[in-house]
Amino acid sequence: MPDWIAVILLGAIEGITEFLPISSTGHLLLAEHWLGHRSELFNVVIQSGAVLAVLAVFAQRAKALLTGWNKPETRDYLLKLAVAFVLTAVGGLALKKAGLKLPKETAPIAWATLLGGVLFVALERWLKGRPTVENVTWTVAIAVGIAQLIAVGFPGASRSGTTILLALALGLSRSAATEFSFLLGIPTLLAAGAKESLDALKGHEPHDSWALIALGTVVAAVTAFVVVKWLLGYVRRNTFTSFGWYRIAVGAAILLLVR
Repeated sequence: MPDWIAVILLGAIEGITEFLPISSTGHLLLAEHWLGHRSELFNVVIQSGAVLAVLAVFAQRAKALLTGWNKPETRDYLLKLAVAFVLTAVGGLALKKAGLKLPKETAPIAWATLLGGVLFVALERWLKGRPTVENVTWTVAIAVGIAQLIAVGFPGASRSGTTILLALALGLSRSAATEFSFLLGIPTLLAAGAKESLDALKGHEPHDSWALIALGTVVAAVTAFVVVKWLLGYVRRNTFTSFGWYRIAVGAAILLLVR
């Protein structure tokens, strides 16, 4: 298969799975089993395309946050996003310096994907009939920042999945948890992409051609835009249980098919 076709398929998979709570890492790993392995730079940078899609979907919300900083509730929300991001950035750099890389073994990613699915199914059953709140508390903000670090340390856990899971467990509504997770993903994933790109320009690691990376990024942006708009409507009327069962199936498939 030509590289450019494989890259289009991988970009589409990234765009579809990055913000759904189902582990983009697990899906890319499964896809690369047939489409060929890609560099860590490729896998990290194409996430930036998905982030651009979130910016487009949340354009009005982002504008309101940036222009309404003089309002106490807006400053409070922005400060919570900032603290959650700083927690992730500092912790992520520490993990990077400690030598953390995407594992070559598939089993840890598969188990993280599968166990995350089990947790979603169990949590949604526990939440049934319980009241939820729309306000992001400091406890939620700090927990979500830590959740992003958990996702960094355990690829397959899913950044969006882990952050939404912890926010739900702390009583935040599905819509509010999804929005906070998505908005926090903008600086987080852009920073990760910029860091990997700078390291590549310094010649630290071999990687795919920039043309292929750009192609994958554009495809990820287009597909993520469609998926994010769909998901925001979905969570207003449904639980995350179906995503939990889907993760269980994907984790089991990785364990059975990928060696």
